[in-house]
Amino acid sequence: MGKTLFDKIWESHVITERDDGTALLFIDRHLVHDATAQAFDQLKAEGKKVRRPDLTFGMADHYIATHYDPDRDPVHDNMVTTLAENARDQNIMSFGAGDERQGIVHVAGPELGLTLPGTLLVCGDSHTSTHGALGALAFGIGASEVAHVLATQTLWQKRPRSMHIRIDGELGPYVTAKDLILTIIGTIGANGGAGHVIEYSGKVIDELSIESRLTLCNMSIEAGARAGMIAPDETTFAYLNGKPFAPQGELFERAVSAWRELKSDADAQHDKEVTIEARTIAPTVTWGNSPETALPITGHIPALEEIELNKREQYNATIEYMGLEPGEKLTTLIVDRVFIGSCTNSRLEDLREAAKIAKLGKAKVPTFVVPGSQQVRRQAEQEGLHEIFLQAGFEWREPGCSMCVAMNGDSVPAGARCASTSNRNFAGRQGPGSRTHLMSPAMAAAAAITGHLTDVRELEGTKC
Repeated sequence: MGKTLFDKIWESHVITERDDGTALLFIDRHLVHDATAQAFDQLKAEGKKVRRPDLTFGMADHYIATHYDPDRDPVHDNMVTTLAENARDQNIMSFGAGDERQGIVHVAGPELGLTLPGTLLVCGDSHTSTHGALGALAFGIGASEVAHVLATQTLWQKRPRSMHIRIDGELGPYVTAKDLILTIIGTIGANGGAGHVIEYSGKVIDELSIESRLTLCNMSIEAGARAGMIAPDETTFAYLNGKPFAPQGELFERAVSAWRELKSDADAQHDKEVTIEARTIAPTVTWGNSPETALPITGHIPALEEIELNKREQYNATIEYMGLEPGEKLTTLIVDRVFIGSCTNSRLEDLREAAKIAKLGKAKVPTFVVPGSQQVRRQAEQEGLHEIFLQAGFEWREPGCSMCVAMNGDSVPAGARCASTSNRNFAGRQGPGSRTHLMSPAMAAAAAITGHLTDVRELEGTKC
């Protein structure tokens, strides 16, 4: 029987295996950020040094400031400084405040070529699944695992099962990778991928840009999956060519020859198969406190009787927390904030889509655009996107995780409703008491200029 893409990468990284099937894996790339100080403290307490500083890279993103704030908590700056100090002490290359390569680790990593097909990449952040878009096996790890990788460049892991999601057909107007992954999670559930690594394929995936593939794989973790991956192809090779940390010249050509073999064999068997028809997908938003509460923007808040029996208690709590009425049309929900950013949707392609809609009006509510990296910020400014946002009354900020996880002081006030391009809508995710609705950059920009959740396809100037 043939092997899946996941089989090939996993088996090429196994050093040894226990009787229970748990494997010790070699780690090709370890990305650390400014919320991993605990792991460095553990390393120091044990009197150890980083085993492979040449394969370990730091990035300041969770706590870094995205704008001048005279009331900023100095603890946040201390976290950024601590990463820089740990990197210096351990001889690790790190991209912190003031570095032109700084950004969200899941945005800047691929941009720099730190993510390569066939590699095994880990980071102390669940959205490490993002990097699978380039044909890597990439997943998030906990603080104690971060310390283990720092000390040994290896990791013990139980082998996940494999899941294959095939997307056939064509995406409709203003239907993006964000709508695609929200629909997938709404279809299979927030635990639908639990215990699995998801491989995405099909005509729609083949035609996605790398930026859209990164968005798709980013939210695999929201379906409960360990990781998401897409076989590398000519689009991947073109994206990586010339990246600073990718192989160069003849080495790149040799690498591409090897990368072409990284695909599931025709007779490979996955443990679970799902097929979705793309033409059925509309611009999608979430209404509750889980990404699986995803619905087409043309829908309504479900009534209690539309909810599965075992989820009704949770439903009542969600309705109360989110301040909703059963049966309300999604397009009637007034928003108080809009956030365009995060490792899901802060890339140049995302900002271009948001800017197209921003041109159509003025923001009715505070709207924050936070590019995913310094490179994205520079490219956006070269194209004049920042001017479009500023003219529309949007705020243009410095790169960082920002309001996605509200760790750096950027947050949504309690009780406020936010249209957000981020990846999680859990209670309190964007700040205590915040109410988050997930959607694409174009849909978030549409909400900004109308003041309520909006079907971007119905906006004057976008009708198609």
